[in-house]
Amino acid sequence: MDALDRKILACLKKNAREKASAIAEQVNLSVSSVTERIKKMEKDNVISGYTLLLNDKRIGNTVSAIMEVSIESPRYQEAFLSLVDSIPNIVTCYCVTGDYDYVIHIVTNSTDGLDEIYRALKSFDGVSDTKTSLILRTTKQEFSVIPE
Repeated sequence: MDALDRKILACLKKNAREKASAIAEQVNLSVSSVTERIKKMEKDNVISGYTLLLNDKRIGNTVSAIMEVSIESPRYQEAFLSLVDSIPNIVTCYCVTGDYDYVIHIVTNSTDGLDEIYRALKSFDGVSDTKTSLILRTTKQEFSVIPE
């Protein structure tokens, strides 16, 4: 990956739907060169996909929380992760070091919805402890870092 690839990635990071012609103009390359570079980065899994970023509040998801979860033993990990995958309101799950084993980001439409998810996770065999924090506002949200 060279400096031109990084410039192309920066354009796509701002707007993944940007047309190759607009990117070509910004990075001073031909449209075909930009298209080839994007296809190569997709093939090499530098670009692993494109997604939709929703405004949660505009669609009624007004409650956002971070839940830290400890599990008793690694033997529960696979079943726990299956449970996490089955709950659509869990948008991110990180396996972490420290006092807890997982950090989960939950987005839902109400505190009742959050409570339902909390109870599902807390009652799961193998979950030994949880700690939940409500997110008051998001001050920065990036999904990737383009290397220098």
